[in-house]
Amino acid sequence: MSDWTSLWYVWLILLMVFLLLLCGVSASCVKFCCRKKRLPVETFPRHPCDLAGIGIDSDSTAHSTVT
Repeated sequence: MSDWTSLWYVWLILLMVFLLLLCGVSASCVKFCCRKKRLPVETFPRHPCDLAGIGIDSDSTAHSTVT
């Protein structure tokens, strides 16, 4: 069995995996903290809109033509 210190590429791969995990965890923590501190922002601003309503009673000609 070979000595672990002579397998430098194994240590390099382990170090890279550890650094990637560390970067992922720290990025998740920063994202969580920034999301927690920010005020909720509306994605679509509210604009006043006009709503038209048309009343149809049973005696109107439009209702009788549909039915």
